[in-house]
Parts: sequence; structure tokens; C-alpha cells
Amino acid sequence: MSQQVINDERRNRYELRADGGVAVAYYEPRGDAVTFTHTVVPEGLRGRGLGSILIAGALADVRRRGLKAVAQCSFVAAYLQRHPEERDLLV
Repeated sequence: MSQQVINDERRNRYELRADGGVAVAYYEPRGDAVTFTHTVVPEGLRGRGLGSILIAGALADVRRRGLKAVAQCSFVAAYLQRHPEERDLLV
């Protein structure tokens, strides 16, 4: 399994490929911010921490690009509650 998070800008989603599927975090680019709208981890991949790896990678990309984040997605919001060091990215 590769733990590389990819930004598929064509589909407005971050992807993390794993054995048996792809976890995705959908977003909408809005000016200087990325609004995370929905995160999906296939049932067979749940419970392995892939959602957290996905969001950590997505937020790292947002930071690298000098953007801010909006946590419309409940999974992203919960991740940010557990990781206060990332909250400076919030709009």
C-alpha cells in the first residue's frame, strides 16, 4: 500500500490508494480556500487509519500551496478537533 496522498484537481478530490480501493476527500476550491465537502473510505478499508492519513496529506498540500481550509465535512472537522496544530489552516 502506498500512503501517498494525490490531489486530483480534475475531480476536485484528494485520493489515497490502498489494497482494495481508494479513499477520497472531495473539495471545492474557493479563492484562497479549499472547502472539504465529503470524505469516503471504502468499507473494506475502514478502521486502518486511512481516513486520517488522507486528511493529513490533504491539509499538508493545502498548507504547501498557501491556502486555507473550510471543514464542511464532519470527518475533516473531527480530524481538526483531534489535531489542534492544524487549526491555523481554518478560515
